[in-house]
Amino acid sequence: MNRPYIICHMVTSLDGKVTGKFLSTPQCEKATDLYYQLNRDYKADGFACGRVTMEGSFTGGWYPDLSEFEPSYSPMDFLTDDIGEYFAVAFDPHGRLGWQSNRIIDDDPGYGGAQIIEVLTHQVSRQCLTYLQSMDIPYIFAGDTEIDIEEALFKLKAYFGIHKLLLEGGSILNGAFQRAGVIDELSLVVAPMVASAEDKPLFTDAQMENYSLEDVQYRNDSLWLNYKKNG
Repeated sequence: MNRPYIICHMVTSLDGKVTGKFLSTPQCEKATDLYYQLNRDYKADGFACGRVTMEGSFTGGWYPDLSEFEPSYSPMDFLTDDIGEYFAVAFDPHGRLGWQSNRIIDDDPGYGGAQIIEVLTHQVSRQCLTYLQSMDIPYIFAGDTEIDIEEALFKLKAYFGIHKLLLEGGSILNGAFQRAGVIDELSLVVAPMVASAEDKPLFTDAQMENYSLEDVQYRNDSLWLNYKKNG
């Protein structure tokens, strides 16, 4: 396989939503605890999230003043000398995430210390590239105006040796992976709650696809469902 093995790992509501206020309620706490434990148990080479999820979980909306940076002369993939062994892959088409470190700063050992990789399109500004270089954050290009999932995954394996990657949302990125047909496994922790109407589903704009149920476990007062793709 010329790409990483992809496991879509999410907490869902009973009605299949993956974002919303239900995630921060006391009733969902045990489900999220199990989710974080499974994240560690999978022992993947990294996790991948979209811009909105990364911003909500790690950057808090901070962004640098790009006017302080000269435009990069070469819009080519940028690799650093000190590449880590565990990666936080940010699918950030226009380079809108503001990082203040080249590693994730988080108390959870499933996230803390992960080497950040930015996945960009050629719509990103040249000043953003200079900023990422100044932060020693590696980046790859995959697509002109929209992320080319297959190209991104090929580079992630070829450049960084990522063999197993946890896909952790949000629904737009999940949907892009699903339409590309690259999700090999689903790991769903079901919280005992119904979400609000405005909350987002597991996949945005999904296409029909067939999975087989491999395992069901009741752990920590939560239900864990594991599926693998047929064929």
